[in-house]
Amino acid sequence: MKKSKEKKNPVVRPVLKYFLPIAWKNFRGYFFCGIFKVITSAVTPFINILMLPLIIDELLGERNVEELVIFAAVIVLGNSLLNMLNSILSMTMQKYDERMQNFFSEEMSRRVMEMDFQHTEDKNALDQIEKARTGMGWYSGGVHGICTQFFDIISNTITLAGVIVLMAIYAPILFALILVILVVNTIVRAKNSRIEIESYEKLSKINRIFFYLGWELSNFKYGKDIRLYGADEMMAQKWEAYTDDSIGIWKSSADKTLPFDFIYVVTGLVRNIGAYLYLGILAITGSITIGIFSQMLSASTAFNDSLNNLMGSVQEISKRCSYAYEYIKFMEYPAAIEKGDKQVSEKPHTIEFRNVSFTYPNTDVKALDNVSITLKQGEHLSVVGLNGAGKTTFVKLLCRLYDPTDGEILLDGINIKEYDYNEYMSLFSPVFQDFRLFSFSVADNITLENECDSSELNALIEQVGLADKISSLENGTDTMLFKAFDETGVEPSGGEQQKIAIARALFKRSPVVILDEPTAALDPVAEYDIYRQFDDLVGEKTAIYISHRLSSCQFCHKIAVFAEGCIKEYGTHDQLCNIANGIYAKMFEAQAQYYR
Repeated sequence: MKKSKEKKNPVVRPVLKYFLPIAWKNFRGYFFCGIFKVITSAVTPFINILMLPLIIDELLGERNVEELVIFAAVIVLGNSLLNMLNSILSMTMQKYDERMQNFFSEEMSRRVMEMDFQHTEDKNALDQIEKARTGMGWYSGGVHGICTQFFDIISNTITLAGVIVLMAIYAPILFALILVILVVNTIVRAKNSRIEIESYEKLSKINRIFFYLGWELSNFKYGKDIRLYGADEMMAQKWEAYTDDSIGIWKSSADKTLPFDFIYVVTGLVRNIGAYLYLGILAITGSITIGIFSQMLSASTAFNDSLNNLMGSVQEISKRCSYAYEYIKFMEYPAAIEKGDKQVSEKPHTIEFRNVSFTYPNTDVKALDNVSITLKQGEHLSVVGLNGAGKTTFVKLLCRLYDPTDGEILLDGINIKEYDYNEYMSLFSPVFQDFRLFSFSVADNITLENECDSSELNALIEQVGLADKISSLENGTDTMLFKAFDETGVEPSGGEQQKIAIARALFKRSPVVILDEPTAALDPVAEYDIYRQFDDLVGEKTAIYISHRLSSCQFCHKIAVFAEGCIKEYGTHDQLCNIANGIYAKMFEAQAQYYR
């Protein structure tokens, strides 16, 4: 059923419909270069085809030097001029190709950043990203790789038309012979294309792992672990293993195409023998001159090459479009969550989880099970529990990185699915445990290039306790973080990175701020100091503190204790401490030395 559907719905048309309008709008000059190149490519073969027989017949006849010089000059100058023009046009089109590749790579990167977060943890979506990346790259050659096939079809068609006229006049049987051979070659080429596409499907899955290993092997971030744990051998072995898998697929493809490559050689031999034999007979019997004999040999070669290239380009377009279509499939990848259009009001907000359960895709274990909780504007909530209790999943659902499997989340009594997605997301300023800073300036990491005057930025840096550190830097807030792009970049400590991330969260000015264990690597006392300071900065905003430690519990209005995906206990610090054999009471007693 699948194969039948693919035949009825070829990918060539949707690929052209998608890419060509974009390319025409942004890179119109490319197509004008392509048109000129079509003309020069189509005309070039005829210089030799038409002029060489004239030279040969003149040499065998009157040997007029003046005419011979003219004929030779036409060949030399004509070929030189057309070849030079072809080279200039080819280089110009290659420059356009670089620009187009960068353009579509940027569009794909933008799509990756904007796609629903759920897809970033979905194997199928990640495989599709890899298919799109490789399919739009060297597999298809991108827009240029596809368009050059169309340009080749046009130029070869023009060449064929001229050659067919000559062959029909002087050697019609040769025309039929070459046509039969090319039909055979076309069938063989089609089989080769199917084999290559099947190999591509297998390679796309391996390539994602292959490139991951290649990146990690050269990523300095893992330098300490690789050296101290001797992981270099393991990484190298995995690299070699996936390299062997990749080579195995290529070898299998080559083994399957080898018999068809042999057929190409045989058909080429038959064509050459047939052409020389047939034309030789015509020349011996006086049906054609020696000049026409050479012309027909050139014409037969041009006819064979042009028709072979024409049929090859037709099949190549289909194959290349199949690769490029993976890019379209990714760019049109279906949304993972519903998005409404209701505007978020500026009034104080109440958020409610109502019987919310959640199971991650492709698993059967509930990360959250029937969670119900209400969070009012200005309330500070501490969410605690051991690792794996469901705390981070709770935040992911709250921020709409995922949607609940069952139940609903309400904002001001309305299901959050009904709200405009971006407006809803603007309500939250989270700092996750695995937060990331970029290899940009300190200012860019805080403001993300949003408008901010220096006084506001400096005040924010003062608030989070980074003023002394920033003032000690030669370039202040313009100092680059890390050394990826600037050897003078600084390597902030873990605590400094956390403060920059907190400053970024505060700069967003959202009504709800979230700390999802960003201080897990710190000791309990240092974590408590950061949470306490952050709580003062948050003020009357709604705040959620996530931790398996109890740093934030004493100054929060309420505490939700998660265990096994459920809220097992809920209340104030004093209320929970008074629950006999309670989860919170036991946790606090075990950690009490840090908070008393």
